[in-house]
Order: sequence, then structure tokens, then C-alpha cells
Amino acid sequence: MTDLVVGIDIGTSGARAVAMDASGAVVAQAGAKMATFGDNFRDACVWWRTLDAALDTLFAEVDAHRVAALAVDGTSGTMLPIDSFGRPLADGLMYSDTVADTEILAAIAATAPPTSAAHGSTSGLAKVMAFQKVLSPWKVIHQADWIAGKFSGRFGVSDENNALKTGYDPVARSWPDWIEAAGADASLLPEVVAPGTPVGYAVSEHARRYGLSPETVVVAGTTDGCASFLATGAEKIGEGVTALGTSLTVKVLSEKPIFAPQYGLYSHRIGDRWLAGGASNTGGKVLAHFFADSRVAELSKDIDPVEPSGLDYYPLVGKGERFPIADPDLAPRLEPRPDDDPKFLHGIFEGVAAIEALGYERLAELGGPALKSLRSVGGGAANPVWTEIRKRLLGVPFLPALSEEAAAGTARLALQGAIAAGALRP
Repeated sequence: MTDLVVGIDIGTSGARAVAMDASGAVVAQAGAKMATFGDNFRDACVWWRTLDAALDTLFAEVDAHRVAALAVDGTSGTMLPIDSFGRPLADGLMYSDTVADTEILAAIAATAPPTSAAHGSTSGLAKVMAFQKVLSPWKVIHQADWIAGKFSGRFGVSDENNALKTGYDPVARSWPDWIEAAGADASLLPEVVAPGTPVGYAVSEHARRYGLSPETVVVAGTTDGCASFLATGAEKIGEGVTALGTSLTVKVLSEKPIFAPQYGLYSHRIGDRWLAGGASNTGGKVLAHFFADSRVAELSKDIDPVEPSGLDYYPLVGKGERFPIADPDLAPRLEPRPDDDPKFLHGIFEGVAAIEALGYERLAELGGPALKSLRSVGGGAANPVWTEIRKRLLGVPFLPALSEEAAAGTARLALQGAIAAGALRP
């Protein structure tokens, strides 16, 4: 009986796997840390060994033969050169790695449309061009593509979300001609399909090792950021998700794409809808700069979230902001600082919440929908006082997140693909 799907999340330092039933309920989950298997997190073999450990744990809890489909998400913009057998030819270049070759960056800047996500030294396309200068790869693919290929044997297929930073046009749904004009070898790029599309079967030796059925469908995945949104259960136009961790990220589901490079805003296609969002430099890092986590929890008890603090802060650790204000010279505003620490923390809570509210307003101004409801993930979302302040300033219903696990969002794509392939009934 095949009545489960599996979602796999390859993060910056570990791997997570979730087994989900046809109702969308998580029935088992497991994880492993990359540091257990090596200190080079760019090494694809370390990615695989980490996932291997996570899956061994997962399939000790559930029978792998019950899995109807699986899908993978990976870090956006992480690229890997491979040969025609899927073997890595070098370490990957991670999402945050930069390409220093000014000729490559200038060529992309001169040919790419202003709205393309391929601009910048960390873009996937810049990494493709850097690899083609020094290697002769069969393909240069995304991290999630390689992991999925280890199950299906198909390494030359990707999804529309991972391909965005590599220059893919999600509106035209194709690789644009300007990519070759920039000097990239378009034959190195993978075929691209929509997230949730069945792309093969788990027929490799790796799939057999876990006991997966050769009829297990391998489904096109997504990026880790999109997977985190999907995991929350947000699915209607105007529903937003705030990630309140070290930094602040806001995302909203929209009927149409939003592209505003000046704010670092790009839109991922999710079926016939769009996921638009932006990231601010504020967030938990500001709190951590002034207070330990235990002190934040202690001081929060002395804050009345209903009453305004009377302070007007724009909390940043240093100079510069990306979104909702695009200003590399924007200075932090954290004065005056009261002697009363609870009041100071109150002001920081309100300042971050005000930036969050302005972020959703900015998305609406740029063509997105008005925010209708909000789900929250990240460490900051667990602070009840901060949550009440945010509710007061945002003025929309706060809904519970079904899950904070990116792997659960990817499992939802696997469920979609399993139903589309007839491998599972809804």
C-alpha cells in the first residue's frame, strides 16, 4: 500500500525529511547535521551522506515501500557542475558564495532585463558562467536537482523556483535568449518544469537501498524559502507569512508577479499564482545585539503589549536597509534609549513590527494584494508579547502555521505530484 509522501529539505547545515499522509498530516520526521559528515558544506557528498542518515532514521519509523512520491527543496542559488552520470566535478557554489569575475557580472548586467533575478554576484547564472570557464560540465544544476536526481537518475531537470536566480523567465516560462548573449552556454542549463510536476521514478540504486518502490514518483521540488511558505498552510491570495528569525522576511501569495529589484523583490511562480516577498535587515539579530534570549523572555513579562511604547525606532544592527526601504546608507534609529530595559525592548518590538507592517504595505503598493491574514514562523514568533504587539500594528487575523518545517512544504508538493500521477488518491 502506498499511502505516504516524503518531503526532503537540504538546508545550509543539515537535512530534514518528513513523511506525510494523504490528508496532509505529518506522520514521521527526521534530520541530520552536515557537521557529522565533514566540515566542507560545499561538498555534494556531504549533502548526500547527511540526507542518507536522515532517511535511515525516517524509514526506521515508516515503511519506505508505502511512499507514493517524494520531492526535494534546496538552498536557492546553490549550483553544482556535474558530468553526464550526475557525478560532481567540483564542490558546489553555495547560495551566499559570490562570483568575483567582473567580466561575468558585467556581461549579465549588460544583457539581463532589470527585473531578472540573475543580477548580482551571488546569482545562479553567474555561478554557471564561472564553472564553464574552468570546467567542461555536462550540466550545472541546482542543489535540489542533484538530490532528486540521485533517486530518479534524471539530473537534467529543475523547477521554476530554483531556476529563477539562474535567469529563468517565470512569466514566459522559458530560458530567455539573453542568457546566451551574456556568454552563458545554455546547453548547461537543466530542463525546467513547474514545482509539483512528476519528473521520474525512484529507480536508482540509492532508492532501492531504502526500500522505495520503483513506482515511487519523483516530483519537482522548490527552494527552501518557498517550501517554508508552503509548510505553513497558507494557500489563498492575500495570505502572508512572516519569518521572524535572525532577520525579518515577509511573503504574500499574489495573483500577479511583483518585480522590484530596487527592493530585492522577485516573485516565484506557485502554480497559476505568485509568491512575492522581501527581506529586511531588522529582526532577531537586533535583540541579540542588546540582550541574551533569557533576558528577552524575562523583560517581556514587564511589557504591556496593548499600550504603545511612545518610542519611534527603526531597529538595525548597522547601517543599510534592503526592504521595505531600499537605502544602503539608512542608519539605525534606536534613540533615545530609556534607562528602563523593558521599555527599550518594548520599543524594539514595536519598531520591528512597524517595519513588518510597512513591508506588507509596500508589497501592496507594488501591485500585490492587501494582506488578509498572517502566519508566523521563526524564533520571534514564539514570544507572546511580541505577537500581541504585531497583531496590534498589522491589524489582520493571525493564523496558526501548520508546520515550520520546510520539508513539510516540499511534502505537499510531493502530494500534489502523487495525485497528478495517479499514485495516490486525495
